[in-house]
Amino acid sequence: MNPPAPTPPTPAPFVLVHGAWGGAWIWRRVLAPLRVAGHEVHAVTLSGDGDRAHLRHRGIRLAHHVADVVAAVQAEELRGAILVGHSYGGMVVTGAADRLLDADAQAVRAIVYVDAMVPLPGEGWGDAHSPEIVAARTAAAEAHDFALPPPDPRDFGLEGADRDWLLRRQVPHPFGPYRDPLPFDGERWAGLPRTFIDCNAPAYPTIDAMRARVRALPGFRVEVIPTGHCPMVSAPAALVRLLLDAAARAG
Repeated sequence: MNPPAPTPPTPAPFVLVHGAWGGAWIWRRVLAPLRVAGHEVHAVTLSGDGDRAHLRHRGIRLAHHVADVVAAVQAEELRGAILVGHSYGGMVVTGAADRLLDADAQAVRAIVYVDAMVPLPGEGWGDAHSPEIVAARTAAAEAHDFALPPPDPRDFGLEGADRDWLLRRQVPHPFGPYRDPLPFDGERWAGLPRTFIDCNAPAYPTIDAMRARVRALPGFRVEVIPTGHCPMVSAPAALVRLLLDAAARAG
C-alpha cells in the first residue's frame, strides 16, 4: 500500500500594512489576486489614517500602530503570517512581528518590506532621515495640528487617474510616531525570512538609506520593481508576483 500523500502546507495569510497618509484602501488592486492564489489576506488601517482618520489625535504614537496590527492578527487567530509593510509601515510590521513572536513562536512566517523603513533595534522612523527632512517634517506637523500633511502623489511617480485617486484618499498622518524609538529583538528578527522590494523609478528619497541598508545587512532578499513608491497602485501585478514568491520561499 502506498503511503498517503503529504498534506500540502496551508497558504500563509498576508497582513498588509500601509504607509503614512494611506489606509487599507491603498492595497485594493492586490487583494483579489492574492486571494485567488489561495491566500487569506487582511489589510489593516492604522489609527488616525484612512477610514480611521476621524480618530486621529495628538497622542497617537508608534506603539498604537504596532498594537493595531497585533490586535488584527490575534483577532483573526492567524498563525504563520507574512507581514507586509509599505514605507512607514515597515516600522510597524517590525514592531508587530516582535510582539507577536513573544506570544507565539509560530505567529510570523516572514516580513516583506515594500519600499519601506527597515529599522535597527532602538531606531526611530526619522532617525535615518537627513536633518533637512527632519526639520521640514517637524515644521509641517507643527503647522498642521501635529500631523504630517500628505505629499503630492507625483512624488511617488503617480500621474493621471492614479494621482487623482490618492489625492482624494490621502489624509494627514499622526506625527507622534516620527521620533519614537522601536525596541525589538534584533537576533530573532534576523532569523526571519525578510524581503525588501526596492521601487526605484522614481526612487522616493526618504527610503534611500534603507535601500543601502538592506544590501549591506545579511539575510535580506532584495527585489526590484522599476516603478515609483506605491507599487500596489502603479505595478500591482509585479508586486503580487513578488509577494507570492516570498510566501513560497517562506514555506
